[in-house]
Amino acid sequence: MNVGDRVRLMSGREEGIVTRILENNIVEVAIDNDFTIPVARREVVVIDAQEAKFMNNEPVATQAPRKKEPTAPVLSAKGIYLALVHQSDELLAVTVINNTDYDVLFTSGEERANGYRGLQNDKLAPKATRVITHYHMKDFEKWPSLVIQFLQHRNGAPSLFEPVTKKVQFKAASFYKSRKTVPVLNKEGYVFQIDTKPTTVNTDKIIEQLSEAVAQQETFRLQAPEHEVDLHIEKLTEDHSGMSNSAMLKLQLERFQDSLDRAMATNMHEIVFIHGAGNGVLRKEIQKLLSRTPGIKYFEDAKKEKFGYGATLVKLK
Repeated sequence: MNVGDRVRLMSGREEGIVTRILENNIVEVAIDNDFTIPVARREVVVIDAQEAKFMNNEPVATQAPRKKEPTAPVLSAKGIYLALVHQSDELLAVTVINNTDYDVLFTSGEERANGYRGLQNDKLAPKATRVITHYHMKDFEKWPSLVIQFLQHRNGAPSLFEPVTKKVQFKAASFYKSRKTVPVLNKEGYVFQIDTKPTTVNTDKIIEQLSEAVAQQETFRLQAPEHEVDLHIEKLTEDHSGMSNSAMLKLQLERFQDSLDRAMATNMHEIVFIHGAGNGVLRKEIQKLLSRTPGIKYFEDAKKEKFGYGATLVKLK
């Protein structure tokens, strides 16, 4: 069962069109192309396209095809389109059209003030279409913006194309002027082209960038910190006379964290942080951070005969 299928409710004679696939095996069905209701999948059955003709004892082969002259300009240009096609005067099927010679991998979603909601994703073969949702004309002012992301691909193609993201916002002034005959479907609808000339990816440049990144990674060597890291503010900056206490503490803790991270990354067994006795604020903040850090075997006051009570020894796993 897919969006766009015509279904019948098993609990009655009502028929409608599947407009959304919801969670928990629930589908949204537009009854008589007007109001929509949520229904469990097991409560609906897909109607075969020929069923109504057989039920009315009308031989399919003898029915003359309808001839409808297009009243709007026909789009023959190749491209990827978003089309809104009338299912009735009220209900529109929002459809992605692939009128190219490439396969198109796409995702689609709605963007409203309260966020983004994914709709459909698929792989469209050349000259294929996919209904992604349905909208009611009476709700035009409430329609969301549609976001389509796609990538063109073809086996054996000589070019690699950039992925594209396109947002379509519906405004009355331009919407009603977009009425044309939809490519591939050959039906009238409101048509918006969502692709431009594909941007070719320079594969040589990508390889060059990757090579540079690898070279930088190979030449970079993480430097281990000193075994004893002095966090006194005068050791960290020459001009600290105008700094507030909170600014000095911030700078000291940043140096502490950087030294600890590098010590752990270079597999040091221990490191000493000299914070001074002072009012004990820096010592408490350091030990608070150490207690939350994985990879610490233990920490304690460093040798008192050398540092007094002004340093912390950290043993690393």
